[in-house]
Amino acid sequence: MGISEEIISEFNREFKKARVSGEPEPTAMVLATSDGAGLVTSRTVLLKALDENGFVFFTNTHSIKGKQMAECPRAAATFLWKASGVQVQLIGSVSQVSDEEADAYFSTRDRGSQVGAWASDQSTPLESREALLQRVREIEIEYDGAEIPRPPHWTGFVISPESIEFWTQREFRLHDRILYRLEDGEWSRQRLNP
Repeated sequence: MGISEEIISEFNREFKKARVSGEPEPTAMVLATSDGAGLVTSRTVLLKALDENGFVFFTNTHSIKGKQMAECPRAAATFLWKASGVQVQLIGSVSQVSDEEADAYFSTRDRGSQVGAWASDQSTPLESREALLQRVREIEIEYDGAEIPRPPHWTGFVISPESIEFWTQREFRLHDRILYRLEDGEWSRQRLNP
C-alpha cells in the first residue's frame, strides 16, 4: 500500500507553510543510507516528486549513497524547516524509478547540470578542480548542438516510507509529534510524547 492521501496532504500543507515562511530550500532533505554492515552516511539531496509511491530524488548510482542503496535498499530522510518550526522524518525501502521517469526528469534539468552528470565521477578522488572543468569542456564539445542523453549511471530513487513523523515546535519543548506507521497494509496515526 502506498502513502495515504491524509499523509500526502499533511506533508504538502507543511511544505507550503515552510515555503511561505521563507525557508530557503524546502525541498532539501538529509538522506541517511547504510552499507548494511554498520557504515551509515548522510548528505542533503533535493526532493523532486512526492506521490502515493513515495519521495523521489535523483543521483549518481556510482556515488557512495548509490552504492549503499544497492547493498542495503533502505533509507531514512529528514526535512528540517526551521522557518516554520517543522521537521518531517521518514524511514522506508528504496527502489529505482523507471528509465522513462529518469529520462523525463533529466530532460528538464538545465544543460549545465546535464553536462555535470556526465563530467563528475561522483564520490571518487579528483586530481584537481581544473581536471573537472576540463572534463566539463570535453562533454560540452562532445554534445555541442545536440541533446544530452541521460547517463546510464544517473537515475532517480523513491523512498517508500513505512513510517513518517511530523514534528512541530511548541513552547517549553512541549513539541507536537504525530507518527504515521504502515502496519499490515494500513496506516496508523499516533501522537508521541515530545
